Amino acid sequence: MTAQLIDGKKVAAKIRQRVKLRIQESVAAGHNPPGLAVVLVGADPASQVYVRTKRKACAQTGIRSLEHDLPATTTEAELLALVDRLNQDDAVDGILVQLPLPPHMETSKVIERINPDKDVDGFHPYNVGRLAQRLPRLRPCTPYGVMELLEHYGVNVKGKHVVVVGASNIVGRPMTLELLLHGATVTVTHRFSTEVPEHVGRADIVIAAAGKAGLVRGEWIKPGAVVIDVGLSRGEDGMLHGDVEFAAAAERASMITPVPGGVGPMTVAMLMENTLQAADLRRNEPAMQRSDNVWTTFGQA
Repeated sequence: MTAQLIDGKKVAAKIRQRVKLRIQESVAAGHNPPGLAVVLVGADPASQVYVRTKRKACAQTGIRSLEHDLPATTTEAELLALVDRLNQDDAVDGILVQLPLPPHMETSKVIERINPDKDVDGFHPYNVGRLAQRLPRLRPCTPYGVMELLEHYGVNVKGKHVVVVGASNIVGRPMTLELLLHGATVTVTHRFSTEVPEHVGRADIVIAAAGKAGLVRGEWIKPGAVVIDVGLSRGEDGMLHGDVEFAAAAERASMITPVPGGVGPMTVAMLMENTLQAADLRRNEPAMQRSDNVWTTFGQA
C-alpha cells in the first residue's frame, strides 16, 4: 500500500470537539443547548445502529437528543403529524427522520414536511436548491463531510477533474453541487453510464457513492488520484465493504479513505454541525412558517 489513509474518525472527533466548545460558549451566554429530534420508525437493525451513533454524538457534544421511536405500524399520517408538532416546538432546533422509512410511507412527502430551518439532514428541496444556487444553508451531511475531509488533508478541488460514481439524492447529486461550489470540474456516472472505467481513470479525485461493494476496480484509478469511498454494504462474509476495491486502489492512489472509518464518522459529525447551525439561525433570523403547504419567511410573499 502506498496511499496515505484519510482518517475520518480523527477529523470527525475534531469537529465534534469544535461543536462542543461552541455549544459551551453559547450556554455560558445564556442560550439553551441545541435540541435534535431523532425519529426512528420501525426496528430496522441498521437504522437502529445509525440512530444510536447519532444519539451518542449528541451526548458527546452537548446537544439535547429528543428521542421519538415509533413502531413499524405507524401510519404516514401519524408520522406527518409528529413532524408538524416538532416543527412548532421551540425546544427542537433540528429534526432528523431516519431513512429508509417503511414501504407504506412516501419519503419525499415526509422530508418536504420538515421545516427547512430544522432540516439538519439537508435533504429538503429548499436546502438542496440553496446549494444549487451557490447559497448553501443546511447542507447534506455526507457531501458536507467529504468536503471537510478534503479540506483537512489539503486537497484543493478547484480546477480538478472529479468523478462521482453514483447519482443518489442523498449523496451523488448534492456531492456534485458541493464540488461545483468549490470550483471542480465534475463528471457523474450512474447505472446508465457507459465507459465508467475510462471516466474514473481520468479523474484526479474519485468519489464512489453507488452502494455496490467493489464496483470501482483498483486498476481504474489514475496513479496519484485521491479516492473517497462513501459506499457501505455488508458482504456475504459479514464484513462491511466500500464501493472501491481497496487494496488494489491503495497501490495507485495518493490518498484513500478506509471503510469503515472514513466518510461514515464525518456524516455524523456534520449532523452535529448542522444542528448547531440550525440553532444559531433560528436565534438570529426570522423563522420560517408553513402556509398552504408552501414554506415562506415571515414578512415575505
